Amino acid sequence: MDIGLLLSGSGMYAALARASRAGVLRGVDEVNADPRLDVSFRVVERDPEGRLDRYAPLCREILRGSEARHIFGCITSASRKEVIPELERFDGVLWYPVPYEGFEASEHVAYMHACPNQHLLPLLEWVLPSLGKRAYLVGSNYIWGWEMARIARERVMAAAGEVLGDRYLPVGDTDLDHIIQEIRVLKPDFILNSLVGDSSYAFLARLAELKQEAGFDKGPTVLSCNFTECEIISAGEAAEGLVSAGPWFEPNGGSGGSFHEMSRQSVHELARLLHGRPRAELLPLSELLRSAISSGHKRRLDPEHHHARQPAIIARLENGRFREIKRLPALRADPYLTARSHPVQGSPWLKVVP
Repeated sequence: MDIGLLLSGSGMYAALARASRAGVLRGVDEVNADPRLDVSFRVVERDPEGRLDRYAPLCREILRGSEARHIFGCITSASRKEVIPELERFDGVLWYPVPYEGFEASEHVAYMHACPNQHLLPLLEWVLPSLGKRAYLVGSNYIWGWEMARIARERVMAAAGEVLGDRYLPVGDTDLDHIIQEIRVLKPDFILNSLVGDSSYAFLARLAELKQEAGFDKGPTVLSCNFTECEIISAGEAAEGLVSAGPWFEPNGGSGGSFHEMSRQSVHELARLLHGRPRAELLPLSELLRSAISSGHKRRLDPEHHHARQPAIIARLENGRFREIKRLPALRADPYLTARSHPVQGSPWLKVVP
């Protein structure tokens, strides 16, 4: 059966897309070589070239011009939101394998990476008592940056902390003088970096220069929920010491990271859902999940909101690879942050579900 692949080979976040693409293609090769499965996949690929205005037309082209009903791809939340109307129009499903900001539950999206109760909240629960409560927030000027800052601000304030700055850059912008100057003056305990692609690499480089200045000591720790191994080469040594949160880190120092692994796992998850069920790819996602559960399929995606259970791992980048600091068991996704029972370290939101 046909499956779609919608990822950019160029543009400001190409490193992330290349890792995801490699994960999808690896997953396809593994599924097609597995004699235990009665499904095989053919890839129908389109490249938006990093241009937001190309995602919807190319998604439509895949759904109208092939038999594909399941598409793997998109990196930014902006691109994901661009394709959802096309998925609704043509009964398609997007397998979205990268972290996002929550507050969405589409009938046409399988959210296979982590949302805030699986990445940002565990990260803040670790950092606030460990590093201090004076935060600086910086992000790309679109929904990912906005929502990550909003949630972080609420959590920091609830912990009697202080947000010293909350700044945004257009995606790809590297004009950072005003932000670096603020950090130089304010000296926060930590920085939540929600910048994407080239903006993030430039910020880390400028911050590394700032840390060499007299009187700045080692500088604040940089936190991220979207920086993985696939960006280490692009960011260079400036990323050393960064602390990231996610569901998976390379155990042997590989370069793909969770973008690659969650993309690979997404292909396997679809194959398991379709195995032994001819034409099941035409079912709505919620029906596909519920019927698979009733037939004994081990649950990964929640049939109510289509988000995956994920462990929460916190790791620090040391000598070019991530070293695990803390790990929480698999957490049920809570995309709208509605859980209020069993708070962890005082958090009103973080709920551990066995």
